[in-house]
Amino acid sequence: MPFIVVYDACVLHPAPLRDLLVRLGRTGLCQVKWSQQILDECFRSISRQRPNLSPGQLARSRELLEQAILDVQVNGHEELIEGITGLPDPDDRHVVAAAIRCGAQVIVTSNLKDFPEQVLAHYGMEAQHPDDFVRDLLDLDEPRVARVIREQAACLKNPPQTPTEVLETLRKQGLTLSAALLQEVLGT
Repeated sequence: MPFIVVYDACVLHPAPLRDLLVRLGRTGLCQVKWSQQILDECFRSISRQRPNLSPGQLARSRELLEQAILDVQVNGHEELIEGITGLPDPDDRHVVAAAIRCGAQVIVTSNLKDFPEQVLAHYGMEAQHPDDFVRDLLDLDEPRVARVIREQAACLKNPPQTPTEVLETLRKQGLTLSAALLQEVLGT
């Protein structure tokens, strides 16, 4: 059975990174989870950063995201939120609660400082930057992760992109080491 990960909102709103993480979640290398609260936070952030997107466009993007991975939704974690202590920002307790509820081993987040190692260790989990997460998946199954990058590039039509261009975008979004490794794997 694949290990369970919870994606934090911050890794779901840069569209290219979200696309990669969703595609990786569909490979079976890991079991991806998130809650409605995580998606609410994500789409509030998208709305602030992209005021040009209409409520209809945001709703459609969210609907597609919710349908992208089977059995992704975590429910019943709300009762755990109040008991979680030690986080720098109490507003992040819902992420840890969702991870506890679904038995996640990893929270994938760009905000590592918000999820201290000693707090998460108490719950038997860790926080990983998406760059480290992708590198771990590369260690598990390099060809499958490389195929995901090729598929992501093949789906981009406006404008068309090569795998190298996709990797460059992901590098700019913080996946510096995994993008470099993937570039070697793909021979680009």
